[in-house]
Amino acid sequence: MDPKEEMGCGEGGGVGEHAGAGLDGVPSGGVRGRAADGRVVAEWRFGRGWSEFELKRRLVECARRRPNFSGTWETMKPEQGWNRYYSESVVAQEDPGPPAPDGAFARARAGVESFRFSDPSIVTVHFDPAEPLVGRTLLLEIKVLGLRYLCCAEVMELRSESDEHRTVFGFRYDTREGHIERGTEWFLLTKEHETGRIRFRIEAAWLPGDFPNWWSRAGFHVLAAHYQRKWHYRAQARLSQLARYGALRPPRPRPGRLAHEGPEIIFEVFPGQRMR
Repeated sequence: MDPKEEMGCGEGGGVGEHAGAGLDGVPSGGVRGRAADGRVVAEWRFGRGWSEFELKRRLVECARRRPNFSGTWETMKPEQGWNRYYSESVVAQEDPGPPAPDGAFARARAGVESFRFSDPSIVTVHFDPAEPLVGRTLLLEIKVLGLRYLCCAEVMELRSESDEHRTVFGFRYDTREGHIERGTEWFLLTKEHETGRIRFRIEAAWLPGDFPNWWSRAGFHVLAAHYQRKWHYRAQARLSQLARYGALRPPRPRPGRLAHEGPEIIFEVFPGQRMR
């Protein structure tokens, strides 16, 4: 079996498309995920990623790591210093009523659960698809200006419910030691039965996390807002394509017909207030 079929990632490919050094040594062009004082920090490399073998070992290591924050969704508010942001759009339309078994909602749900909505040029999510969704260990490979950071997270909560008004599917993951952010993020897909509209909402509460060096932290403060916005817009557009067409490229319009760019997207940020 192709190793890309054994392990999942946010773009539907495999865990580990790149070669590199092992966990026991300092990789070329980067450092392993522990600071000189013993703190767990994000592992980084420049220009290349990690092999399938290396990523499997790091998933095992990540499963042993603890959360790198304390708090609950209800208490992680801007008034308490936490940054909050969300994006939302109508990614597809179905006939009114509950989701069709092979319709847009089902296709969007598969795209959410497999993280195919995540643009792999910014964030690739590596995971073992044999693991149950709740409790699944995630390796987020974050890519910025040629740098790559491996960050740990875990799926902690699942929502899968339906009543006469709507159907909801989604989950929340929390960051763990070695993530460049501290916090939690929700991914929620909702179908309104009355209208048939299918909405996708991404919402997070976060603080800066476990950086491997001072210049990574400085760069994060300069670039984070730009990359967060870019990632959110692409995530909404990608899921819209997956929901409507089952692929990441929409079919070409017939001659004389208009082509449409994607859904109208709302993106809002609520910065945390500085605590005295």
